[in-house]
Amino acid sequence: MAVNIHPVLLCGGSGTRLWPRSRPAAPKPFLPLLGETSLFQQALARFGEPPFAPAIVVTGAEHQALAKAQSATANVAEFIIEPEPKQTAAAIAFAAGRLPPDAIMLVCPSDHYIGDTAAFLRTAEQACAVAADGWLVCLGIEPTAPETRFGYIQRGDPLDDRDGAFKVARFEEKPAQVEAVRYVESGNFVWNGGIFAFRAADFLDELRRYRPELAECAARAVADGVAAANEFRPAAAATAEIAAESVDYAVMENSDRVAMVMARMDWSDIGDWNALHAARPNDAAGNSVRGPADLVDCRGVLVDSDGPRVRAIGLDNIVVVIDGDDVLVASAAAAGNPAKPGQ
Repeated sequence: MAVNIHPVLLCGGSGTRLWPRSRPAAPKPFLPLLGETSLFQQALARFGEPPFAPAIVVTGAEHQALAKAQSATANVAEFIIEPEPKQTAAAIAFAAGRLPPDAIMLVCPSDHYIGDTAAFLRTAEQACAVAADGWLVCLGIEPTAPETRFGYIQRGDPLDDRDGAFKVARFEEKPAQVEAVRYVESGNFVWNGGIFAFRAADFLDELRRYRPELAECAARAVADGVAAANEFRPAAAATAEIAAESVDYAVMENSDRVAMVMARMDWSDIGDWNALHAARPNDAAGNSVRGPADLVDCRGVLVDSDGPRVRAIGLDNIVVVIDGDDVLVASAAAAGNPAKPGQ
C-alpha cells in the first residue's frame, strides 16, 4: 500500500484466566508464554517495517511502566495512558482522535498468538486496502473447531471490487456447542478475533452515529488531554463520564459499513490454560512441559513451573502451574476458569 498503516495495540487486562502465572499487576500481554519474549513484544515485532507506521500503544496507568520497558527497542509513536479502563470502544476512540482523519488504523489485541506472521501481514494489508474505501473491516479467523469461547461473524455477499473481501451479514455472541457446530459446518461463519482495520474518521463517524455520548466524552478527553514526549494522557474528568463498552457492541454490530477478510494465520487468543497448551509444543502423548518436571504414563498434561520440580504419574488431562508460592492443579475441563484464591 502507498499509505502508512498505523498499528494500534490494546494492552492491559486483569490477568485472571491464566492465574497464577498472569496477575492484575503483570497480565498476559507482558508474559513470555510462548518463546523468550512477551506476547506484547511479539505483537510489536510484527510491525517493524513499511507499510506500517510506528505503533500506538493504548494501556492503563497501572501497566505503563511494563509497556514502556518491554518496548524500549521498538518503534512506538505514542503511548496513550488511560486514566481508567473503559473497554475497547473508548480505547480505539482515543487513538483515532490522535491520528489524522484519513489514517488507516489496524487495531490489534496485544495478547494473542499468531504463528504465521507472513500470512497475518498479507491479510492485514488486504484489510487495510478495503478500509481505505470507507469500510470498517474485521479479520475473520477461519475456524478450526466448533469453539464456544469465541464470538462468530457470518460472511455476507462478496464486495464487488475487492477479491477475497465480504460484507458482514451479522455478528453472533459466544454460542452453545450445538450452535458452534452448526456455524462451522455451514462454512459461512468465522471467529471474531478482535482485529479491525478502518480509517480514523470513519470509525469516529460511526461511533458518533451509534454512541453519540461516548463519542462526545472521548473527544473531550482527547481535546483536554496532556501530551508529553511520546506519551498522551486523556483527560480524567471526561474519561470518567464514558460508559464502558466494547467496540463490537458500540459500533461493529450496528454499522452497515462493516466488511471482513478471511485470515488463515495459526491464531490463538491464549484465553486460558487449555489454549496455551494447544499453542505450545506437545509430545506424542499430548503433554507439554515448561520447567523442571518428570511425567510418567501421562496424557494431555500441561506443566508450567518456575522452580519446584513436578513429578506426575498416571494423569490424564491435567494442568499443573507453579508460580512462586502459588500452585494451580486443575482438570483440563476446569482450567478455562480456575479458582483464584485471594482475589
